[in-house]
Amino acid sequence: TVLNSLLSGAFAGAVAKTAVAPLDRTKIIFQGKTHLYKQHTQTNPYELLCLCGGQEAYRLIYRTYLKEGFLSLWRGNSATMVRVIPYAAIQFCAHEQYKRILGGYYGFQGKVLPPVQRLLAGSLAGTTAAMITYPLDMVRARMAVTPKEMYSNIMHVFVRISREEGLKTLYRGFTPTILGVIPYAGLSFFTYESLKKLHAEKTGRAQPYSYERLGFGACAGLIGQSASYPLDVVRRRMQTAGVTGHTYSTIGGTMREIVSEEGVIRGLYKGLSMNWVKGPIAVGISFMTFDLTQILLRKV
Repeated sequence: TVLNSLLSGAFAGAVAKTAVAPLDRTKIIFQGKTHLYKQHTQTNPYELLCLCGGQEAYRLIYRTYLKEGFLSLWRGNSATMVRVIPYAAIQFCAHEQYKRILGGYYGFQGKVLPPVQRLLAGSLAGTTAAMITYPLDMVRARMAVTPKEMYSNIMHVFVRISREEGLKTLYRGFTPTILGVIPYAGLSFFTYESLKKLHAEKTGRAQPYSYERLGFGACAGLIGQSASYPLDVVRRRMQTAGVTGHTYSTIGGTMREIVSEEGVIRGLYKGLSMNWVKGPIAVGISFMTFDLTQILLRKV
């Protein structure tokens, strides 16, 4: 039912995001601060690799822990939950509904959709969720890259942005978000559904084990996030422009400035290797939790 899908999606999103919140905050800091660790650019290639990779990311996590305390690693997670719970609920529920609608329209009601319709259902689900919850994503990004003295809570961020920068700022970076969500959500749902279909055909089991669902979801997250990552960086730069001293206004202009100042790899793919750790874990947990919660609720 719709209610079951909403509840399962909300729970799945909350569990997954809380599990990877420290890595998520670190990724946003990497993406948002253009001159972070600039001193490394004069050193050897290994340190340049670390700048974009996991080693420097974990150093940043450790420094944040020493400076601000253990719970600071989850700073902005309350805003994340406010966004992720409705986002995941809407996305998973919308995906189920789009599958039903497309299945009925193309004559596949109750069956696994063909590849194109599978991809379309995922893209539409992600787009629907992003359109509704985008202002909360902007708030989360601001809280993650600013000192805690600047914004005291979620409402404070909304009030200050609205008063100082205008309401339209809450949708800054919305276009690259949608352009990123279309391949990300489409490929994620497509990959997960396709792997489950292949698994059922090979094993004869309609329901994969929990660890298999986790693995399928991890593969889905890896593929989806790698494809959409440059647009994710552009989105973060546009969202955090008001507090980082830059004036990013268009997708093309932002991308050109990033490439000009930092290069393609170090700019548009900054933090990607860390995302290869965080992303698959989060998406795997999310898909697995959604499926298992759905099964549980059907039995209640």
